[in-house]
Parts: sequence; C-alpha cells; structure tokens
Amino acid sequence: MKNIVWLALLALAATLEAGGDALARTGLHAHGGLTRLGAFAAAALVLFAYGLTVNAPPWDFGRLLGVYVALFFLAAQLINYVAFGVAPSPPVLAGGALIISGGLLMTFWTARGF
Repeated sequence: MKNIVWLALLALAATLEAGGDALARTGLHAHGGLTRLGAFAAAALVLFAYGLTVNAPPWDFGRLLGVYVALFFLAAQLINYVAFGVAPSPPVLAGGALIISGGLLMTFWTARGF
C-alpha cells in the first residue's frame, strides 16, 4: 500500500510539473494580454503545487528519481498530445523506451540484483 501512495504522489507531481510547463508555454504563445497573464498565473500556481507535492513527503528523492523521470516523460507526452495535438515521433518513442527502462533499473536494481 505504501508503494502505491508514493507512486501516486510521484505521478501527481510529474503531471503537475508537465502541466505547469504546458501552461507557461501557452502563456508565451498567447496573443491576448489577459490570456497570457492568466496562463502565466495558472502555471505559477500549478508549478508551486508541484513543488509542494514532490518535496513534502519524507522520501529519499534521489532513490525515486528514476521512476519520477519515467513518469514525467509519460505525463509530458500525454499532455503534449492532448493540449497541443503533437503525437510522439518514433525517435521520441525510442528515447522514451530508454528513459522508462532506465527508470526501472534505477528503481529496482539493488546491490543484491533484481
């Protein structure tokens, strides 16, 4: 149960980080002043929520970094597709497979093996 909780928190943090970045990008490319300001304000709030989510638990973040990076990659690709209509290209998918396999190695490889 404990692992499910930290995995859910990491997935939430990755989604907040990628979502905040997407809001900032939207603000940068917005044409109207209020739209731009609103997107920047929303980005600031979402990225602040990310900072709280990822730093509040008393975990060894360095140990969990591998799975976090893999979750961030997945969240970023999903948000890129949903928000901007950009599907991942074959090179992005191949690189993502390496990121995810690296995250699995960092998470599950111990001094005693798998």
